[in-house]
Amino acid sequence: MVSCRGKPLSPEIKKLTVSAKQYFDRNKLTPAEPSVKRTSDALGIGIATVKRIMADYNRDPGLLDKPTKLRGRPIYAVSVSYQESTRSYIRTANKKGEHITLAVIKNFLEEEYPDQTFNKATLARTLNRWGFEFGQGIRSQHLKEKDHVIAARQRYLREMRSNRVPGKGIDTIRPEVYLDESYVNKNHSNDFIWYYGEDGPWVQKPTGKGERLIIINAITKSGWVPGSKLVFKSTRKTGDYHGQMNWELFKKWFTEMLLPNIPEQSFIIMDNAPYHNILSEHSPPTPQSSKKKIKKWLEQNKVYCRDDCLKPELVELLIKMVPEQIYAVDEIATSFGHKVLRTPPYHPELQPIETCWGVVKNHVARNCDFTVKNLIKQLDCGFNKVTASTCEKIIKKVRKIEDEFWTTDIKMDAQ
Repeated sequence: MVSCRGKPLSPEIKKLTVSAKQYFDRNKLTPAEPSVKRTSDALGIGIATVKRIMADYNRDPGLLDKPTKLRGRPIYAVSVSYQESTRSYIRTANKKGEHITLAVIKNFLEEEYPDQTFNKATLARTLNRWGFEFGQGIRSQHLKEKDHVIAARQRYLREMRSNRVPGKGIDTIRPEVYLDESYVNKNHSNDFIWYYGEDGPWVQKPTGKGERLIIINAITKSGWVPGSKLVFKSTRKTGDYHGQMNWELFKKWFTEMLLPNIPEQSFIIMDNAPYHNILSEHSPPTPQSSKKKIKKWLEQNKVYCRDDCLKPELVELLIKMVPEQIYAVDEIATSFGHKVLRTPPYHPELQPIETCWGVVKNHVARNCDFTVKNLIKQLDCGFNKVTASTCEKIIKKVRKIEDEFWTTDIKMDAQ
């Protein structure tokens, strides 16, 4: 069999199909059988596919060299893996005062990733979701990050920089702990292998992604936090790990497996996952809270409202005077003498543990045999590859990214 079901045929396979069909046309074999059927059986491809290739060849032999158009509906999403390079490209262009549009970004991405295509409308929605906006520049229109993203990044960087020990490398005043969640599938493996050209790639991969393991862990500059690794089997095969996590599970892990194993007075750094941001019972109401709860909070804070006030009127008052929200996990951390920091939205490059996940998953992919038993074994081996030296190098690299953001934001603000 020279092809894989569901994947487009290469020009070489198409030409081989034409040669085989022409051979069976010239040589009438016994028992008599249509040459299309013999070609299909010999190459392991469908009769309809053979007919389609021959029709293209008879119409124009040059059509065989053109790549096959993918069938079905295109994927209406841009992978988050392109986020870091896209942000870096846009910020660099903004600093240079270059005119930057969707078409320019689309061309950049397709040059960087020649195997991918990017729809302009999809790219526009993605950029908006990643915190960019199209606005009036100094001399021309340009893409820029939204103000709330820049403000969140600046607040985060200010806290991180204030925790550094000057001239001491990656040493900090308070220990820094980075936590995160991820997942890995049973069939997570490398797609590319070495093989003998005439034989073809004969690795038989199962269809689908297979069973999934959810992973929670944390690192410091000394490596993984001892006793904080949690791995459990997912009951869902679609979506990412967020659909499998919830506040109760995260709270149990945070209080029982993380806090007892980290240094005193730590900075605990996490992203903005929904279960990280569950409001405390002591938190002020939000505009989404009930009218009764908003009214009660306002009156407790000496703002008395008429009985005939509508909820939108109460929300207006709430927005004017409400302090910052209080998160449940922050209260727990504070009670143990720690402080929680959240990375700014859409900034995975500021989380060193993200690179650690890459090290672990790359090891799993290289040693995959498509069984859960081996997945668990290789997962442990992958964790062992992330040493104190690994974490120090990654954190040092993230420090450089933080410094670049800090310096660039100040320069761009002065323009």
